[in-house]
Amino acid sequence: MARPGGRSKALWPTLALPGVAWLFVLFLIPLYVVLAIAFGTLDPIFRSPVPVWNPLQWNFSQAQYVLTHIVGANGFYGPPILRTAEFVVIASALCLLIAYPVAYYVARYGGKRRGLLLVLLIAPFWISYMMRMLAWVNLLQTDGWVNKALSLGGLFPVDINWLNGRPLTVLFGLVYGYVPYMILPLYAGLDRIQPSLLEAARDLGASKWQTFRRVTLPMSKPAIIAGLLIVSLPMVGDYFTNDLLSGSPNTAMFGNLINNAISSPETTAQGATFVILMFVVLLAPMLYYVRSTRAEEGT
Repeated sequence: MARPGGRSKALWPTLALPGVAWLFVLFLIPLYVVLAIAFGTLDPIFRSPVPVWNPLQWNFSQAQYVLTHIVGANGFYGPPILRTAEFVVIASALCLLIAYPVAYYVARYGGKRRGLLLVLLIAPFWISYMMRMLAWVNLLQTDGWVNKALSLGGLFPVDINWLNGRPLTVLFGLVYGYVPYMILPLYAGLDRIQPSLLEAARDLGASKWQTFRRVTLPMSKPAIIAGLLIVSLPMVGDYFTNDLLSGSPNTAMFGNLINNAISSPETTAQGATFVILMFVVLLAPMLYYVRSTRAEEGT
């Protein structure tokens, strides 16, 4: 006779099977293909990558070349990697500073207009990232609306070339492109905070600032971490923003290294090595998010 709980124990693994299969097909198999290319060989005639599927026969020469050229006298891969870290940290912090007040206002004071405000926040997702960046190319040109606004309609001479390889322009593009992804998780986290907790803090004598600092901000920490991860992880691999708004090697990022490497068959293995390196680097913040989420659930 089967136990009463036996069916329920088998139900959840069965429901998880489609997700596990999806993960296996669209993540693990492509990751192994990248490994086979990164540690593969080159065709001696066509100079194209030849994947090696047997791990015992992997060749680490291309990976060694990449790693030995990140630091040291020949470390020409190092500056774009460090620049990427700098851009991602600054852009993510600016996204948080912009998105938190917006999400807080919608969650606390949206009222009957909350639905309309959410639609306006989601509206940028309906337009492709490429189209939004192309629009800013026109706005940031020498005779564009940005310079016209800075010159107050032509009262002052402003002739700034924003598209000539300025780090500030790339940062602006990253913030503009990814800030909507920060607003939605912050709103979801702030909206889940019970108003009764805030009222209890006020009844105990806490001011509005003390209530925010001691109740709202700590309880929104998981949403902050989730939002930072959602915007920072794709920023690390972003190459389109720099190519479109700058195109200068002085503002090249990690994604540009990958894109440039895979554009040539001879250096495709180096591009695969960059992908693996990026995956290893990004694994740490993802594990931290999982750990912090479990800690929040435990408390």
